[in-house]
Amino acid sequence: MQVQLKVNGRATTVDAAPNTLLVQALREHLKLTGTHVGCDTAQCGACTVLMNGKAVKSCNLLVAQAAGSEVSTIEGLAAPDGTLHPMQAAFKECHGLQCGFCTTGMVMSAVDLCKRHPDASESQVREALEGNLCRCTGYQNIVKAVVQGAAAMK
Repeated sequence: MQVQLKVNGRATTVDAAPNTLLVQALREHLKLTGTHVGCDTAQCGACTVLMNGKAVKSCNLLVAQAAGSEVSTIEGLAAPDGTLHPMQAAFKECHGLQCGFCTTGMVMSAVDLCKRHPDASESQVREALEGNLCRCTGYQNIVKAVVQGAAAMK
């Protein structure tokens, strides 16, 4: 089946089987490998992307469910000249990553949170990131990065 959607601002058509997950379409069909596959059960958040501006776990959606939607991946956040998105820059500056596996999902969830709640408190940030697991950082620098990124996004 052919599914039309907009990915990172560009109209595209994905030719995929009906049981193809959105994460598979992004990684395997469109070669956007920044979206990671972690648990395959929507528990870890490594596969988080924005669909129509809202954070979703792409391992839990069929690509057909995204038909007609606008999907943003980590590759679509930076400016065309390579300038990092404010949230990406904050993660870098605050050392909100270690191995980097969870980082793309964390950043995408944080962007969604900050668009909805630009003045989110530390406790709101922690609550919003509950669906994103990190095995390395202990979350302190991630939370610091989200707060700094939110301020820069205003």
